[in-house]
Amino acid sequence: MSALSERKIAIVRTLVESAPDRVVGGLRQALAETSDTSALGGVKRLVEVEVYDRTLRNMILQPVGAMCVGAGDDPHRLTFPSRVLGLLWRGVRNIEIDAIAQVREAPEHDTPAHLVAVAEDQITATIAAGIRVRDTEAFRVAAEACDAARKDGAELLAACLDIAPVVRKAAQRLPEWLAHPGGETAAGARIAYKDAVAVAEDAGPRFFEMLAAQMAYPWMVLRVISAVMDKPTERYLRDSEMSGFGEGLLADIDAALATIGGLKGDAGAPAARAAAKSVELIVQQIMEIETCIDLQRDAGWGLRIQKQRTSLAALVEARLRDAERAAIEALPMYAPRNQRVRRQIPRLTDPPETRLVDSATALLSFSEELRSAANYGGFSTARNKMTEKLGEYLDHYVDEVVDLLRSDEVEDRGVAETFLRHAADFDALVRGAKAGEIVRRRAHAVLNPDSSNHHDG
Repeated sequence: MSALSERKIAIVRTLVESAPDRVVGGLRQALAETSDTSALGGVKRLVEVEVYDRTLRNMILQPVGAMCVGAGDDPHRLTFPSRVLGLLWRGVRNIEIDAIAQVREAPEHDTPAHLVAVAEDQITATIAAGIRVRDTEAFRVAAEACDAARKDGAELLAACLDIAPVVRKAAQRLPEWLAHPGGETAAGARIAYKDAVAVAEDAGPRFFEMLAAQMAYPWMVLRVISAVMDKPTERYLRDSEMSGFGEGLLADIDAALATIGGLKGDAGAPAARAAAKSVELIVQQIMEIETCIDLQRDAGWGLRIQKQRTSLAALVEARLRDAERAAIEALPMYAPRNQRVRRQIPRLTDPPETRLVDSATALLSFSEELRSAANYGGFSTARNKMTEKLGEYLDHYVDEVVDLLRSDEVEDRGVAETFLRHAADFDALVRGAKAGEIVRRRAHAVLNPDSSNHHDG
């Protein structure tokens, strides 16, 4: 098969250069086994060059790279349009040729880290100037995209680039600052903050925004803010230019609460587990705020957090009640007309309803995923009660089905087997994998008495 023409390669190059990093990375993986001499060999080489170039770009522009996401108009965080990152690189790579080459060749030449940092800082300074002057097409388009996303967006980006050297050094110490707040780490954070505001008096919020963008959980920047400000009072932080960090996190919690409140059984198990993860995250976020900020319990953020705690517990308890009810509906029992039989027995005349089983599975998955967060979230008692009550129901249900199978009082053994399988799955979600395995073994033994006897022998 012949290789692609230069015209087609040029088209592919344009598409690859404009694609997000994750798409380019996926394309590289897809072409990993492609032969260099095949028709796609040229595309493979093009993609590999693009990946290498982006790796270099992301390293040099690291202080602002993580802020270039989506449309760049997040109301709670300082962001810039994702396409701006590529435009900045396109604008600078033909200007700072020597500095970029120095960074690129640093591993090969064992260049000292401080010299690499000097080259990187020179590059970001050139970009800041280019954004302000808009003297090349790439910088002009990037600046216009930032201004379209938010008021004075281009100047905000340039101002972020002004303190990029400070953020670059601070980012290297972030893991230490987050893992061991206080003491020497707090002193290091204060020094970095002073270095940032020495560049510009109003650089404080941008400094924290840029650090937050480097974190897997941006809200954890509250630890750094708390270290710099020595655990500020709520009133001081709320009235300062840093108030957006607290307000943004509280807004995130409200949004997550709304999602949890809207959880229904038909959402499916993955969505239910995601909602439970949100519960765990909310618990962590509330604890973080309470640890990092001196709150007033009867007003402001403190009162708002107390209401969020109460709302979270109420929502979780409601979902737990839904889970119990859904499981019982999926494994129905009834009271027979025979007055001598006073206990309820399983209804095994019709196959299980898929809708009910799926709903129960989803809601029980939510409950199962809450295990680690229940104590800290204040709803462990409700979860334990649900687990105990539903566990008793499952025990009774399985006992009754097994007895009916042993006495051959079941019209369709296949239907009974399916119900037992669902009961085992529910039990695994309620009380753990071992509980579910016990039900499966009992079901196998009663449904296959000959093989069980042979095994026992």
